[in-house]
Amino acid sequence: MTSVSLRDIAKSYGATPVLKGVSLEVAAGEFLTLVGPSGCGKSTLLRTIAGLETSDRGSVAIGDRVVDGQRPKARDVAMVFQSYALYPHMTVEGNLALPLRMRRLSAWQRLPVIGRALPGAVEVTELIAHDVREVARSLAIDGLLARKPSQLSGGQRQRVAVGRALVRRPKVFLMDEPLSNLDAKLRIEMRSELKELHRRLGITFIYVTHDQCEAMTLSDRVAVMMAGELVQVASPQDLYADPQDVRVATFIGSPGINLIGATVDANGTVRVAGTVFGLATGLAPGSVELGIRPEALHRVERAGVRTLSGRVHLVEHLGSDLLVHVTTDGAARPVVARMTPAQGRDLKRGDAVHVAVDAANVLMFDADGRRLRPPATPALLPQAHG
Repeated sequence: MTSVSLRDIAKSYGATPVLKGVSLEVAAGEFLTLVGPSGCGKSTLLRTIAGLETSDRGSVAIGDRVVDGQRPKARDVAMVFQSYALYPHMTVEGNLALPLRMRRLSAWQRLPVIGRALPGAVEVTELIAHDVREVARSLAIDGLLARKPSQLSGGQRQRVAVGRALVRRPKVFLMDEPLSNLDAKLRIEMRSELKELHRRLGITFIYVTHDQCEAMTLSDRVAVMMAGELVQVASPQDLYADPQDVRVATFIGSPGINLIGATVDANGTVRVAGTVFGLATGLAPGSVELGIRPEALHRVERAGVRTLSGRVHLVEHLGSDLLVHVTTDGAARPVVARMTPAQGRDLKRGDAVHVAVDAANVLMFDADGRRLRPPATPALLPQAHG
């Protein structure tokens, strides 16, 4: 198992900065995902690790070896691309064998007719065939070796692309949005297979995606990137429950976190739309933004402290859950509450409704989006009861 260390990586295209001094430590054997919106620099960072891009500043180390200036082939990493990049004229077996043929056979030994007659060529070719069969068996594509890419489904092509990288036994696996071309059902299946593959191999995985659901379900840690910078690196659980920045809070989680404008008065008490919200923060007076996850809101029969009152804007039926959108003062957009079908079965558009939240589930952010951590957040009044 091999670690990866990035030190102050910067990259610009002309006058446009793409990476702004990114530093990151990836532990040996870790599954780390780079996630962020399109254009945030995550794919450029991955390509820099692979040696496909050259940074303007900074250093990349793989294990105990600094690889700056080394060609991709010398870095002992394997990369799986979004487009699969399979050779259409080759069979699955040929695609899987190609990296090994390029590494283990000389240019003369690779010649179609003469090559097999050269010393050692037959033995090496047989060993390559053995390794290909082993990888194909581990990915459940051993029955597809004679087919060409055009005869495969999207999921099968993706397995072949992974197998072609895996057959080299690299020190680090790099994946650039490998599931984005698959349909939703197949994407979920492939997520499970990649997670199991990582568990079985123990190789360091660095994975790029814009899909926060993929990042949260696959990773040991997630690195959130915004505008060429790392905003936060943490476990999926910590990113969700303890975001350091409002950008992380809004990007992670589906449905997204509710953001509600509020003020802190001279007594350190939070007010929403001028009404006391039932929190004493100990913070200096000023404007704040409250972040509340949909599952932290629950329906109550009457208004009280830490309660938002409004009217139902939309009800989304998800089977085991309902998402109830409530228009309320203080929020620029309807607040979304996750409810059970029993809690919200009678609700319809236009109904008056009250939703309450526990003090412990309220996150606070300042005007610049930075997380505020009050010295204490005791409730001023008892919680509202349903």
